[in-house]
Amino acid sequence: MDTHLILVIVVATALAFDFTNGFHDTANVVATSISTGAIAPKAAVAFAAILNFVGAFISIEVAATIASDVVDPSAIAGPEALNIVFAGLMGAIAWNLVTWYYGLPSSSSHALIGGIVGATIAAVGTGAVEAEGLVGKVLLPAIIAPILAFAVAALAITISYRIAGRQRPGPVARGYRLGQVVSGGLLALAHGTNDAQKTMGVITLALIADGALAPGSDPPFWVIVSAATAIALGTYSGGWRIIKTTGFRIIKMDPAQGFSAQGAGAAVIMASSHFGFPLSTTHVINGGVMGSGIAKRLSAVRWGVAGNIVTAWLVTLPAAAAIGALVYGLTLLFGGGTLGPVVISVASILALTVLFGLNRRAGTATATG
Repeated sequence: MDTHLILVIVVATALAFDFTNGFHDTANVVATSISTGAIAPKAAVAFAAILNFVGAFISIEVAATIASDVVDPSAIAGPEALNIVFAGLMGAIAWNLVTWYYGLPSSSSHALIGGIVGATIAAVGTGAVEAEGLVGKVLLPAIIAPILAFAVAALAITISYRIAGRQRPGPVARGYRLGQVVSGGLLALAHGTNDAQKTMGVITLALIADGALAPGSDPPFWVIVSAATAIALGTYSGGWRIIKTTGFRIIKMDPAQGFSAQGAGAAVIMASSHFGFPLSTTHVINGGVMGSGIAKRLSAVRWGVAGNIVTAWLVTLPAAAAIGALVYGLTLLFGGGTLGPVVISVASILALTVLFGLNRRAGTATATG
């Protein structure tokens, strides 16, 4: 088995995931600003892409969690470990594309973790899964973070309405739209500190498995730059299908609600990145959007759409795990060596070419509509 070739394929696949993470999660960063007219669509995604890139350099705590606290690196060491990481990444990419196609704001973070865990279980069993890290640093934050964002956004919008409720609507709306540019920038920065880290962690895990790094090593600088660049480019491409769901379909949003949702999301994500929790930015910002809507009135939230989003959240981990396990099985059909990842990668590139062509057409229609 040519482990160096597989390592190259794994790194390229990880950066491809990072790119899909960027365009899939663009909605988290820009949807609220676009829906209230605070900033034009193309300017919004460009602004978010720049700050996503900068945010990736702020912390490596989340990368360390992905590299060591989800699966045991020593339990999947050796040449076969690279196929495990490759299969997990493909599971995450596939789930990102499925949910993007249907416009569902699912978690790229949980897709990645689910894919890695599923492939690991398929290869070596449950013993290699770090149950304590998975529960304490992934599952519990997944429950707590959107609830916290919901509560913070609800409180923020309540205070905002009390302060500005008797003021003239025009100047108030303009002020909040300006505030959204700032809060949206903070949200993009926070997104980079959390989501880009996950790809850094996976590449680091692959380098450890290949023997290029010692267990417990921090991501090399080239890994940080590569991951930051990939997520920024993905963000700039724009996930227009999901932008429509987050920005327009959950609630009919005013600038004060957009500002509150973005501010709550940025605060929760920044705090989580500091403690190394690989948080779902999708869960957080959509929790903030729902909180800013329900504080106005219960019927302001379109609960059917919200229900579909929550269902996607619940299904993401097991679905990505199943796909990761399936892809690992496919690599075994090709002998468990280099051929499997090569064939699967070529097929995936062809599929991505078609899907991104569809995305560009959808993005053009949204930006000019």
